[in-house]
Amino acid sequence: MDLWTRLGEERESKEAPLAARLRPRTLGEFVGQEHLVGPGRVFRHALEGDHLPSFILWGPPGSGKTTLAQMVAGLTSSHFSPVSAVSAGVADLRRIIAEAQERRGHTGQRTILFIDEIHRFNKSQQDTVLPFVERGTIIMIGATTENPSFEVIAPLLSRCRVFTLNPLGEAEIQTIVSRALSDPERGLGQLQVELEPPAREFLVAQARGDARVVLNALELATLATPPDAQGRRRVGLGAIEEALQHRALLYDKAGDQHYDIISALHKSLRGSDPDAGLYWLARMLEAGEDPLYIVRRLVRFASEDVGMADPQALVVAMAAQQAAHFIGMPEADLALAQAVVYLATAPKSNSLYRAYGQAKEEVRQSGPLPVPLHIRNPVTPLMKGLGYGQGYQYPHDHPGHLVQQDYLPPNLQGRRFYQPTEQGLEREIQKRLERWGRALSQAEAAPPEEES
Repeated sequence: MDLWTRLGEERESKEAPLAARLRPRTLGEFVGQEHLVGPGRVFRHALEGDHLPSFILWGPPGSGKTTLAQMVAGLTSSHFSPVSAVSAGVADLRRIIAEAQERRGHTGQRTILFIDEIHRFNKSQQDTVLPFVERGTIIMIGATTENPSFEVIAPLLSRCRVFTLNPLGEAEIQTIVSRALSDPERGLGQLQVELEPPAREFLVAQARGDARVVLNALELATLATPPDAQGRRRVGLGAIEEALQHRALLYDKAGDQHYDIISALHKSLRGSDPDAGLYWLARMLEAGEDPLYIVRRLVRFASEDVGMADPQALVVAMAAQQAAHFIGMPEADLALAQAVVYLATAPKSNSLYRAYGQAKEEVRQSGPLPVPLHIRNPVTPLMKGLGYGQGYQYPHDHPGHLVQQDYLPPNLQGRRFYQPTEQGLEREIQKRLERWGRALSQAEAAPPEEES
């Protein structure tokens, strides 16, 4: 490399965005993804041993996919050839593969082909690299935010390992922010930045697991904040709001606002007001609340306030939980909104809540009452000799699959905990229970059949 090339690269490195300058260069600097790069993990072991297979990194934006791929190149003895699926075509792939074959023949050095946003390659483009991945001519690393099962052709996918990256947590984002503020070489350390606590809290909350968003906003806010007489730059909430183009809402995730607004959401749903429910949901999500915290309350609400009036409510709430966990924010906001509207407009019943409360109280009051012998399972001859299962009647052997039989301990026979309401499905459940009760009463009153 000549002097002018080196100077050009150094200038380009200094002028690169903060997110690019602060990319970790060693595993010790890498933040997050402990399930991949933590001590003793398979990925780290393969990386340190320089025997990585072709693989695909699947994760949300800003979780470290490109950084990890570049780190692989730096820690192994392979040549690194990066391309972006947005701009590269088949000709680019063939050129890199030809160079890889020549390099392998002359020096024995392997080539890592890194394809960023591999989900943007069509079938023909993916087919181009397939035979060379299979032969080991290149080691392919793909990075994608989309599910590889749907975006990568099956033959190529079967020849690659898929490693999943998770959104960065708040503690990990805090670590990255601290490093950016303190690093005088690659970060903002020379600018003497003082990030005010409200600004820092809002910045981290708005990250939603994306380190790139945080670093870009932090750099923009810092450069837009003039230094004081002592040369310090006090970056406040207003500067971070401007950089993110997002206004901070009054919300304290550890204080009164956290509890007041989740209470307002719950009570709005209980009151069957979808509009209020959507408003309070938006207040929390837009302020950076953890969507899984919200959806935990929705799951609880589905059983506590809807219950058996619409059992599908629990299914919808759990589907929202899966969506929040699977695709994260902001894409999962509509799944949570759908759950909120469904729960608000579902028929309401707290009979399940009351029934379990009464059963729990009965257990506390009466203690561990013995299980009636006839519904114990006689799994050994000794148990059978003690009367386990004696007199048990198998409901499927009787008309209507019903039989008069006690299932509660003797002291509680006849006790009812669950009292259905007239709301939603519970109206049908009540009719069903009444119908069964009449059938059992008639069967009990009928005279026994005489033997012929």
